[in-house]
Amino acid sequence: MIETSDLVKIRKQKIDELRRAGEHPYPNDVTVKDTSSSIRARYDTYGKDDFAGIDTIFTIAGRIMALRMFGKAAFVNLQDRSGQLQAYVRRDYVGADVFGSFKKFDVGDIISVEGRLFKTKTDELTIQASAVRLLSKGIRPLPEKWHGLTDVETRYRERHVDLIMNPKVRDTFKKRSAIIKHIRDFMQERDFLEVETPMMQPIAGGAMARPFKTHHNALDMDLYLRIAPELYLKRLVVGGLERVYEINRNFRNEGVSTFHNPEFTMMEFYQAYATYEDMMRLTEELFTGLARQVFGTLTFDYQGTEIDLTPPWRRISLKDAVVECGDVDPAVLDSPADAEAYARRIGLVVEEDQPLGKTVVAIFEEIVEEKLVQPTFITQYPIEVSPLSRRSARDASLTDRFELYIHGHEIANAFSELNDPEDQRERFLMQLKAREQGDQEAHEMDEDYIKALEYGMPPTAGEGIGIDRLVMLFTDSPSIRDVILFPHMRMKK
Repeated sequence: MIETSDLVKIRKQKIDELRRAGEHPYPNDVTVKDTSSSIRARYDTYGKDDFAGIDTIFTIAGRIMALRMFGKAAFVNLQDRSGQLQAYVRRDYVGADVFGSFKKFDVGDIISVEGRLFKTKTDELTIQASAVRLLSKGIRPLPEKWHGLTDVETRYRERHVDLIMNPKVRDTFKKRSAIIKHIRDFMQERDFLEVETPMMQPIAGGAMARPFKTHHNALDMDLYLRIAPELYLKRLVVGGLERVYEINRNFRNEGVSTFHNPEFTMMEFYQAYATYEDMMRLTEELFTGLARQVFGTLTFDYQGTEIDLTPPWRRISLKDAVVECGDVDPAVLDSPADAEAYARRIGLVVEEDQPLGKTVVAIFEEIVEEKLVQPTFITQYPIEVSPLSRRSARDASLTDRFELYIHGHEIANAFSELNDPEDQRERFLMQLKAREQGDQEAHEMDEDYIKALEYGMPPTAGEGIGIDRLVMLFTDSPSIRDVILFPHMRMKK
């Protein structure tokens, strides 16, 4: 078996031979008129005899994925952005000089082919080349034909090769683009304005998460990569942009897992004169519309489990979910000491003087989340973990908030927004106390945001949807790395 380094040397030698012959191995003067899919769409159903009267000359370009030489002729499988098409290159048709150069081509090279169509004895639609050109000489060989690029870590590290070799991967990212387009169309139809807010912020706000920190030399100030766009989007609502949304990147200095990447895509949107219950209905409409577009139905399989998005989706409070799924006495969740003792019994680490609400949420995440397979809105989150949410009118210790769970994972988070500046200040002070006690994810004080609220923000509801997790769901992908083109990886040693 020839080593990769030896193959690279051989291909470099071929480049030298082409240059000595006066041929450019990387020209940039080709015009491509056709794609494999456009040709197939029109001519795949034609019979062999139907091509006799067709004199059209087609030009396609793509990467050689297979090359079968037969002396003075060859069959080539070309792959472009839309699929694959076979070409037949024969010395008699292209000329001796061109065919001599062609014999220096390898699998992985990018070429253009010009010619008429015909069908082979095996009924394969084929371009009979009258001209063929090398457009880009591949130096590194592609992975072995039959096994392809199968090592998961290598696939993520070398996504360019992954995309070349795996049609399913290309299809996943085409679906991702289509899903995001559907979301944008959905929001525009409902009069939401797409906006962009700062990626670098003087205060990391809008979520409870650890930020990445950087420094701006000219301004001589520390800045943080945003953990959420929330506080800026709500400033826009204050300014009279009553329906806004943003699809963009967030950055959180957290662990990496099948559902977490330090850099990820979110959609956040805010609607004035709405409540978190309006967000539930809008979320159902968005997800069911996506399901119909992608699957043509509201039921589909995700990782071997049938998911049914038929609305209305289940709604249950966080405490009731713990009682129901964990068989926990409701009284335990009302007592800091009893909740702390229960949390420790199930293996959780509880900090000294930890707020009851934070303990209850930790219990929920440990014993309930993975059981929420079908779409479920978990409501009434404790105020201690919801510093930007409106208090519930029924219970001041809870908030008008929900998180959406599907297949055991959070997909969306929404709430009726806190628009009382005095209450917001108290919440920030509560978070500062938590930071002083060691909670590095607690929210900082943001005086500028409070000042914005003092101008008056209308009653508003907002929501964040994890685009990567949503794409995972609709492409049956087991890991977030499968739906992010270039996921973060540990450096190779």
